[in-house]
Amino acid sequence: MKYRAGFVSILGRPNAGKSTLLNALLGTKLAIVAPRPQTTRTAIQGVLTLPGAQIVFVDTPGIHESSTLLNKRMMDQVRASSEADVVLFLVDASVHFRKEDAEALDLVKKTGAPAIAVFNKVDKLREKPKLLELIEQYRALHDFAIYVPISALKGEGVDVLRKEILARMPQGPALYPKDHLTDQPERFLAAEILREKVLHLTHQEVPHAVAVMVEQWEDTPTLLRIAATIYVERPGQKAILIGAGGASLKKIGTLARREIELRAGKKVFLQTFVKVRPNWRQDPEFLAATDWRGMVGQ
Repeated sequence: MKYRAGFVSILGRPNAGKSTLLNALLGTKLAIVAPRPQTTRTAIQGVLTLPGAQIVFVDTPGIHESSTLLNKRMMDQVRASSEADVVLFLVDASVHFRKEDAEALDLVKKTGAPAIAVFNKVDKLREKPKLLELIEQYRALHDFAIYVPISALKGEGVDVLRKEILARMPQGPALYPKDHLTDQPERFLAAEILREKVLHLTHQEVPHAVAVMVEQWEDTPTLLRIAATIYVERPGQKAILIGAGGASLKKIGTLARREIELRAGKKVFLQTFVKVRPNWRQDPEFLAATDWRGMVGQ
């Protein structure tokens, strides 16, 4: 049996569960997950190495209209990541078909790659015939290679999907060393973990107005020291984030530190600060500074 290797782009509307699916396909948590649209802000690469194949998955921001410079850059990431050997178009099967879904499909059509329609969150469906109706709606819009129902959260159908992807991978050598998991630097992943905790523990406009930057990273054999700044756009958001007596920020930091320790396999000392930076989502210099590519010299 010849070795197979290739790229798989995960595309879809916001909140369809793309990051949850990436984690399920890899069998480990790589991308942060939150019950909010546009949690993923940049393309995230996750590599699955099997005995006879290597699949490079690319999780992307949700396909949406661009209103801020941040949103425009997110959509640039989606378009740049759409060139792949196989495309997964993820659909939230628990919601009705909308015109935005049909518009999102236009990007899939432009790729020219074999596309698999993946219907996620089927565990939320009370009436299964509605799934068949939804499949027929998408079948009328695009000639997908196959239609696969799954629950990424519960792992249902993920093995079937993985096999369908593998069957469509081109023959070729491995693209990365067998122990390679992602292109994201560890300090960026730590910043994302901290942002994830903010997304889970804050409300209203705060989650969308938050950016995290790791200012200090000191890694020793027994201890990892991290100093990170959480940026918001208004003083009121800063007050919400810190909470009464600093309780909210302390909880966010504690949860982030515990997860980073699990990843690093060592004790972590995490310092968190909150600063106001008005309109950072429209600031090209700030967006460049928080982009993980700057951390690795790309």
